[in-house]
Amino acid sequence: MKFVHAADLHVDSPLRGLDRYEGAPVARMRSATRGALENLVSMCIEEGASFLLLAGDVFDGGWKDYSTGLFFVAQMARLREAKIPVVLVRGNHDAMSSVVKALRLPDNVRELSHKKPESFELADASVVVHGQSFGARIQTEDLAARYPDARRGVLNIGLLHTSVDGREGHEPYAPTSIETMRAKGYDYWALGHVHAREVLSTDPWIVFPGNLQGRHARETGPKGATLVTATDGEITSVEHRDLDVARWQVVTVDASQCTDAMEVVDRARDALASAATAAGDRILAARLVVRGQTRANASVRRDVDKFTSELRAAVSSSEAALGDRVWIEKIGIETRSHVDLALLREEPGAVGHLARRLGAIKADDAELAALGAVLADLDKRLPAELREGEGALTLTAPPFLRALLEDVEQTLLPSLLDGES
Repeated sequence: MKFVHAADLHVDSPLRGLDRYEGAPVARMRSATRGALENLVSMCIEEGASFLLLAGDVFDGGWKDYSTGLFFVAQMARLREAKIPVVLVRGNHDAMSSVVKALRLPDNVRELSHKKPESFELADASVVVHGQSFGARIQTEDLAARYPDARRGVLNIGLLHTSVDGREGHEPYAPTSIETMRAKGYDYWALGHVHAREVLSTDPWIVFPGNLQGRHARETGPKGATLVTATDGEITSVEHRDLDVARWQVVTVDASQCTDAMEVVDRARDALASAATAAGDRILAARLVVRGQTRANASVRRDVDKFTSELRAAVSSSEAALGDRVWIEKIGIETRSHVDLALLREEPGAVGHLARRLGAIKADDAELAALGAVLADLDKRLPAELREGEGALTLTAPPFLRALLEDVEQTLLPSLLDGES
């Protein structure tokens, strides 16, 4: 017997901020969550799954229009035709929407109650699924603690949207512990809420499958669902299956052996080609990071706009047709000069004095605050799209200011030593 465990589908997630990227494949990226759901349904059918579990956040809150709900219903109807039941709970994102609550689901879909834990028996599979939906967006109670103990003679599964005992980057909703879950005596815990795949335990199995489709540059790598096999009432296999149609990835380029900017461009193009091949037929949304202590540092940093334009042009004109498969979301320049900054700060001249001042500002919270005060007015005037979402700019924040000073060190000081204007 096989079943599929998925979570955090976020169907039609708005993917805010894409419009501000020139050349971004906006339509393809925004349809990715739908494509991933279609892949999930197809996998259930192809694998002959006995049922599908959805551990919350099927939707991303309210909908732009009702087509989001109709699309989900159509996909569930595909499973009904294949005689595959679906059991789901609501999470923090889809609990709050009155529109979502009004959605009429096909009769093969069972949504577990938000009022108290509910046990749903899948008699044909000798399985009982225990779970509880969120009734409101903010859920601070340990829901799992109230789940019933395991039933004898069947496979027991706990379906739960939770942060467990806390996960970085996720709100602490429905917090619980591995000990609490183990005490219930279940064979498998199908969790949701955390967007990175994580196996918390194998005895019993406690699994976050991760979200079905990455939505921004912090949700990198393969995304999908978990295929579980049970034999004679015991879990015998737990496998991740890739189902994403667009893949976010940080592609790092080592420029340490390069001598000029064009060599870095060539190396970056090769790295992107390799990443695109690994992503298969998916579109690759790449955040490119160029690193290394390199003689190319000065030529890369001398005109960053020119360098990034050359890089994007190399991808667009690639013989491997990378332009059709790769979108460079952002380019990060983290190269370093061969200049020894520690020695430079000991020099008596003007450049040495500048190096000492830059180092002192980075190390002194009061100096950073003073620099932030200079930028405070500009920070307030930034457009909303630059101050919100992933990669938001906060010009007065110490991490931003330190990164800014390091850029100055790596760009300005080597140029001054080389006598450049």
